[in-house]
Amino acid sequence: MAIFDKFTKKDTPVETPESLEIDARPGIGYAPVSGRVIRMTDVPDKVFSTEVLGKGCALWPDSDVVYAPASGWVGTAMGHVVTIKSDGGAEVLVHVGVNTVNLKGKGFTNFVSDGDRVVAGQPIIKMDRKVINEAGYQDCVVLAISNSDELAGVELTAGFSEKVEAGAPILKVTF
Repeated sequence: MAIFDKFTKKDTPVETPESLEIDARPGIGYAPVSGRVIRMTDVPDKVFSTEVLGKGCALWPDSDVVYAPASGWVGTAMGHVVTIKSDGGAEVLVHVGVNTVNLKGKGFTNFVSDGDRVVAGQPIIKMDRKVINEAGYQDCVVLAISNSDELAGVELTAGFSEKVEAGAPILKVTF
């Protein structure tokens, strides 16, 4: 180590976790994180609980890695949120935490960028749940279909309060 390395050394990059193996199908939303499923109406944020941003569900996470719930193209990747235009046409919003926009990216690492192609089960965000909780925010992970009013239906297929593993099918979207 050179004498000035301690002044110029960058933070060690976060290693991208392995992708999940999912036989993805259009019309199926896969759990973006392992955890306990909650109804959208039970999300502790009125914007989500009133389904203003679309129908879907949320999870109280057991882990820090958030995976793509569908295959498609990333529209936005910004710290706590990633949007995906799925291959089937559903516009998918993955939002980590309640009011975590106030963290301005602190505690989040994105593994994808705007315009990237993603496959269901690919890591998209790593969250630091300790940073989120110490800042006084809740870490629920919302999965919303933002164009649900244009679709025939969005149905929760996992049981309410059920513990699911990341990559398990939890939503059915009818086009």
